[in-house]
Amino acid sequence: MKLVFASNNKNKIKEIKNQLPDSIEILSLEDIGCNIDIPETADTIEGNAKLKADFVKRHYCYDCFADDSGLEVDALNGAPGVYSARYAGEDKNDDANIDKLLETLKDKDNRKANFKTVICLNLHTETFYFTGIIDGHLLKERQGNQGFGYDPIFVAEGMDKSFAEITIEQKNAISHRGKAVSQLVNFLLTQQK
Repeated sequence: MKLVFASNNKNKIKEIKNQLPDSIEILSLEDIGCNIDIPETADTIEGNAKLKADFVKRHYCYDCFADDSGLEVDALNGAPGVYSARYAGEDKNDDANIDKLLETLKDKDNRKANFKTVICLNLHTETFYFTGIIDGHLLKERQGNQGFGYDPIFVAEGMDKSFAEITIEQKNAISHRGKAVSQLVNFLLTQQK
């Protein structure tokens, strides 16, 4: 089975390829010659995932899946949420996003947050959704240098290290994206029979 993952984020692609069996080949947007940044203009995480998957299906005719993720902070009523990647501006700078979030939360005692990923799969003529959520809390300063995005300040429930302090395998086993990808993989394996 060959699927396009509607992303050029090398970190995400690596994480997902790490979870897939050899029988499923993943192509990136770059692999199919799509070099544009697909607009993410929906006001929900689900909506952005669908926009990206639909774009690839419509313009390149590949079966495709796309994900969108967001960090939802309790003290900020779920923000930055769908705007997580652009929280500090359109240039999607991870460090600037973390700096802005830490500054916004500096006087807040409630540090609870969750990461949410939604995957939209366009397979043949049908659309399927897979959702993963991981609860945790936010640190007051960065810890670790693995991962990407908000990983250096997010600690999953039941853990004592940030996502940036654990291996990709450990992260995939518990993360929001790991959970959503696991559902996707299980579903795809049933389609191969």
